[in-house]
Amino acid sequence: MVAIRADPKRVYPPYLFAALRSKDVQFDIGNMHVGTMIPHFKKGDFDKLWIPLPSVSAQQFIGDWHLALEETIELNRRMNETLEAMAQAIFRDWFVDFGPVRRKLEGATDPVAILGGLTPDPARAAELAALFPDGLGEDELPLGWSKRPLDQIAEFLNGLALQKFPARPGEPSLPVIKIAELRGGLTDKSNRAATDLPERFIVRDGDFIFSWSGSLMAKVWTEGAGALNQHLFKVTSIAYPQWFFARWVLHHMPEFQSIAASKATTMGHIQRGHLSSAATVCPPETLLNEMSQVMGPLWERTIHNDLENRTLAETRDYLLPRLMSGEVRVGDVQSETAA
Repeated sequence: MVAIRADPKRVYPPYLFAALRSKDVQFDIGNMHVGTMIPHFKKGDFDKLWIPLPSVSAQQFIGDWHLALEETIELNRRMNETLEAMAQAIFRDWFVDFGPVRRKLEGATDPVAILGGLTPDPARAAELAALFPDGLGEDELPLGWSKRPLDQIAEFLNGLALQKFPARPGEPSLPVIKIAELRGGLTDKSNRAATDLPERFIVRDGDFIFSWSGSLMAKVWTEGAGALNQHLFKVTSIAYPQWFFARWVLHHMPEFQSIAASKATTMGHIQRGHLSSAATVCPPETLLNEMSQVMGPLWERTIHNDLENRTLAETRDYLLPRLMSGEVRVGDVQSETAA
């Protein structure tokens, strides 16, 4: 690691941070990597990096503007960690441990206590708590609840071999969403596909995607329209809300990853039979609808934050090099920000 200190007489430190984070400088750093086993950037090559050096006042605006964007992105990221922890705790209590039912059996009467104090909406606690049954059946499920295979509560659409839909020069195209894109987002190196593939294989913002091969993971896609490649499922459901089937996929993910890791192949994977073997517990529709009043906003806020972060990152990546070079004047951005 290297500590870089700006000359305070010439360079505003937050501006130097912004400049080193800009795509152009990062591109130059990438081209200077040496080594094959562990690519690295030599300290001496810092002397080969060039960055624009506008006036100190312009540097101060650019540096502070960049920091404000980064702080908002980080705030959204941390908020999503909190939302995920809340949603995971509520889901486990309601659907895995059957906490509200067991607390009723133990004599709890206060609605908030029945719900384990986990509901973020105490005003709805009484109505929701009343819908949980007060006993377990012989199958050890809450009375009136049912057990169903994962592939019966959602449809798992496998992607296409998109080399059969190559992008055509001069025509609109879609980025190909592979496992790498699901893990790290779209890049300039992402493959492209023609737009005339069947609509159901086009991924939109808000779609839930699950890679069943290689690096098994699942997430809501928030990178814009793309084409669904093979080895990825687009998961949808007519009967159940997205938060519900998505949380069951995430609940079974460690098990799926273990299965894939045990495969004696170069790329471990799961099969559709494993989806049929993965059990889910489904409450009656009336209770599920009330649960959605609690779980839905947590899920939707997370998606909103990810989409906002994408917009902020796109704004940063577009404006930062133009502000640094003077192509976009600081005064124009200041006026727009003030407005």
